[in-house]
Amino acid sequence: MKTGRLASILSFLAVLLFPGVVFAQTDPGVRTGAINGQAGATATNPLPLASVVANSPTGSLEFFQNGLARFQEVEVVSGGANNGLGPRFNFNQCSGCHAQPTIGGTSPAANPEFAVIANGIASGSHNTIPSFLTTNGPTREARFPFFFNSNGSPNTNAPNGGVEDIFVVSGRSDAGSCSLPQPSFSAAQSTNNIIFRIPTPVFGAGLLENVDDSTLIGVQAAAAGNNLGISGTFNHNGNDGTISRFGWKAQNKSLLLFAGEAYNVEMGITNEIFGQDRPLPGEDQQGSGLPANCLNLSKTGYPEDATNFTVASNADPAAQNAEVPSDIVLFAEFMRLLAPPTPSTATPGGAASISRGKSLFSAIGCATCHTPTINSTQPSNITSSLGSAPVSAFSDIEIHHMGTGLADNVSQGGAGGDQFRTAPLWGLGQRIFFLHDGRTTNLLNAIQAHQSNGSEATQVEENFDSLSTSQQQDLLNFLRSL
Repeated sequence: MKTGRLASILSFLAVLLFPGVVFAQTDPGVRTGAINGQAGATATNPLPLASVVANSPTGSLEFFQNGLARFQEVEVVSGGANNGLGPRFNFNQCSGCHAQPTIGGTSPAANPEFAVIANGIASGSHNTIPSFLTTNGPTREARFPFFFNSNGSPNTNAPNGGVEDIFVVSGRSDAGSCSLPQPSFSAAQSTNNIIFRIPTPVFGAGLLENVDDSTLIGVQAAAAGNNLGISGTFNHNGNDGTISRFGWKAQNKSLLLFAGEAYNVEMGITNEIFGQDRPLPGEDQQGSGLPANCLNLSKTGYPEDATNFTVASNADPAAQNAEVPSDIVLFAEFMRLLAPPTPSTATPGGAASISRGKSLFSAIGCATCHTPTINSTQPSNITSSLGSAPVSAFSDIEIHHMGTGLADNVSQGGAGGDQFRTAPLWGLGQRIFFLHDGRTTNLLNAIQAHQSNGSEATQVEENFDSLSTSQQQDLLNFLRSL
């Protein structure tokens, strides 16, 4: 028998006997094509909203560009242009972690945290790289769900949940006599008392910020009659009671609050919202706070990030005005004016497959939480693109019980240990890491993780499992087209 004929017969038998092997559904992987689906966007130059591109109102484009520049600034402890880093931090630059597929996104393929010592960010310090940071793994922050007993075991009666910053400035030439240890990550890992979070992308964040509460409540009411066991709720701001919407548990009300918290928690930089150097949770709640010799390391007083009352002379009044606000204000403006991703109509799998997948997405119940489009935002006093606009984020902004499989045992605001905000899916096609802790790069694994004891998404995940192989592939193609 000729070799070619034998190969043909074997291939035919494989189709008959092992159809799942030949036609198994697969995650198409990071979508190719234009970055964020936008012509003209690059890995370091995301696009603003259309009205901002047109610089309407005058000065809005300069604010966006200034915010983008500050988002990329490298922070130092003292003696540089951007002072205030530390005494503890996770990284020294916003854009280092929010980088995929362009600035404003989420974890990049090459983890900048892993190279933090090699690149000199913590040069001369006493830091070591914890095992949960890898060369090509996601950028992460770490939290201990519970405080420890004296014997090193988790005390489940003493909830913690605060961020345990990975790096310290101790040992650096600009850190003076400040001497702080890294948190006990190895002990936490050995007792399974550690959880992780990866950065959330902020594309289109201004649209999410500008949806009024009544519209969100209407979306919730429309989904209330489902027979899928889904009954989400909202996290609320403790100050005014309105719906909060940013962060993995929707714990932050506004982009300004979101920016201020990140500056203080992730980089250790005090600002006009968070004006004190941040101790670790154990130091603050069960100890005496930061040592005096670790305070005011920048020698500039507090807050280290403040409104710039004096600006350099500039012939362009609009550009000069953009230099006045503090970093967190310009961070917020950058995120607020950042355009949402644009989905592909043909990649991956072709237009017909994507269209079928979109229909299946709704038919099996995914759209009950991942609301395709919220209509629409409230009128905007900032720029016209933010007002009366549809929000195709594929999220209801609600928090849902996701069961034991995804629970992190951390409460934030009104969100409990197994509750998470419905993650917006726009831009999903070009993300690398999935779920709140970046545990997988495979979209199939992320879908399957939605099913566990106590998860509101269990029935929907089972509906996905009941689809044919080709239908599952269509749905995966649709998700990667976003």
